[in-house]
Amino acid sequence: MQETRTELPRVLNASHATSIVVGIIIGSGIFLVPREMMAAVGSSAMVYVAWITAGLLSLFGAMTYAEVAAMRPKYGGEYAFLREAYGDTVAFLYMWTWITIAKPASIATIAAGLARVLGTFSIFSFFSQPAIGLLLWSQVFAIAMTWLITGLNILGTRKSGNVQLALTWLKVVLIVVIAGFCFGAAGDRGSWHNFATTFTGARGGFSGFMIALIAALWAYDGWSDVTQLAGEIQRPQRSMPLALVGGVGIVGALYMLTNAAIQYVMPAAAIAAADRPAADAMRLIAGNWGAGLVSVGMAVSICTAFVGSSLSGARVPFAAAHDGLFFRQLAYVHPKFETPSTALILQAVLSSLLLLTIGRFQALFSLAIFSEWFFYALTASTVFIFRRREPDVKRPYSVWGYPVLPALFIVAAVVLLVFSFADQPRNSFIGAGVILLGVPLHRWFQRRQGV
Repeated sequence: MQETRTELPRVLNASHATSIVVGIIIGSGIFLVPREMMAAVGSSAMVYVAWITAGLLSLFGAMTYAEVAAMRPKYGGEYAFLREAYGDTVAFLYMWTWITIAKPASIATIAAGLARVLGTFSIFSFFSQPAIGLLLWSQVFAIAMTWLITGLNILGTRKSGNVQLALTWLKVVLIVVIAGFCFGAAGDRGSWHNFATTFTGARGGFSGFMIALIAALWAYDGWSDVTQLAGEIQRPQRSMPLALVGGVGIVGALYMLTNAAIQYVMPAAAIAAADRPAADAMRLIAGNWGAGLVSVGMAVSICTAFVGSSLSGARVPFAAAHDGLFFRQLAYVHPKFETPSTALILQAVLSSLLLLTIGRFQALFSLAIFSEWFFYALTASTVFIFRRREPDVKRPYSVWGYPVLPALFIVAAVVLLVFSFADQPRNSFIGAGVILLGVPLHRWFQRRQGV
């Protein structure tokens, strides 16, 4: 008789973990947000200030998470940190929000974004059908991709990690090639003078800078997902800080390179008017095949984020079920593949439902961002709890600049929450309502278990 497994094996190494950080962060954002940033601030200098500020804030968050994750390398990452710091209720609210809104919306957003990018290729011409046809085909394709990647993640965590590693390397190579082509082949089309140009129609001022900063922070989003796999990573005391801090650093360098390549080819006003700045820059110097190369890069980039996001997300409900806070069935470990198959299937079902009922890229994104950043701030605050509670414990990694840098990250998260409410109040209120709905649901689970 085969023994029933209750634990997930540690099958991922530091390279897998770093590729998950880099792969999830770099989606389509770097190829698209330069337009929003330039339209908001109007100058190359301020665009770089926004990129650098967002990169530093993300690094502060990654360093904070790295200290906590290195000491507590458990399933569920943020869920486990919140449970130890604030108790079962807060942990349940995080899990509930994550499984119903944050992760399904994030996966659905990635899937919808991939459908949009592939729609630019003639082989996927059915995405170009008008009105209802476009939305329907995009939804069908996005749902199919959601289940395909879910199947990969069920077949083996190590297999998914290897795919993630390979795709991440391919993504990095494509980004470097695209940037290098812009600098090396632009000829008279490229000029360092473009960095001194301005866009006079920019919003400007503090509000313009905040819009650009939020766009850049969105492009950096996703680095925290690797903590949810901490219970399956080998030598986590070393691997988690390397993945979080090193991964964000790699992404920052690639973002600076890509942004510089775009600005070398296009002046500020052209960037502010471009729907897809990277593709337009390549089209200027290499024609349609150059723009097609950017689309290939975007597709590979989004697929990489897809694999990592789906792989990590299911660990939160698995951890809650493992701890007895949620349905026990979600703690099931597949006897052959040693993966949380039931939790992965539930995640795919919820993501598919969101794609069917909402389906629009911006609506999906705004639905996820409020709940994600609320818990970013709350999770980062646990470093203060653990430092006070365990002052003499030896830490494998200590966040530099404590307590200032963690506090700066928390403030940035709060500011982003305020702006998300102002920009998308309806979906932000939905996100807040889902979080609050978890309170009576948690009490129901407690009564059900006789607690």
